[in-house]
Amino acid sequence: MIEPIRRQIVVNAPVERAFTVFTAQFGDFKPREHNLLPVPIAETVFEPRVGGRIYDVGADGSRCEWARVLHFEPPSRVVFSWDIGPTWQVEADVAKTSEVEVRFIAEAPDRTRVELEHRHLDRHGEGWRSVADGVGGDAGWPLYLARYAELVGHR
Repeated sequence: MIEPIRRQIVVNAPVERAFTVFTAQFGDFKPREHNLLPVPIAETVFEPRVGGRIYDVGADGSRCEWARVLHFEPPSRVVFSWDIGPTWQVEADVAKTSEVEVRFIAEAPDRTRVELEHRHLDRHGEGWRSVADGVGGDAGWPLYLARYAELVGHR
């Protein structure tokens, strides 16, 4: 079994705010350079419900859906698919996608631990290691979480 990519960060915010910023403002911390569209990203949308999508909207109105919301349990947990394959293109076969679980754990009334686990990377097939290296490397989840922590810290 392939070990999941795990990252965590502690933010100075109540658990409800930590969850809301992560989901409602996902596009404010997702790096715009992480783009599968042929045009610049105008916005990233995180639909806050099971069955919702996470997608980028291009400057020309085009749309790239790259994740599906699998669990949505405010303010404690969200799980979404990672529908981006080893060639950094959208993977249409859901059997070949991994998933990301993010848990929000109150450590104090104004302090929350955010634990991220990106698992089932082997579902991506032969090129799974490039996905793991991409999401686990400095430009992957560590960058997302650093930008998220900066955003959640500003009120």
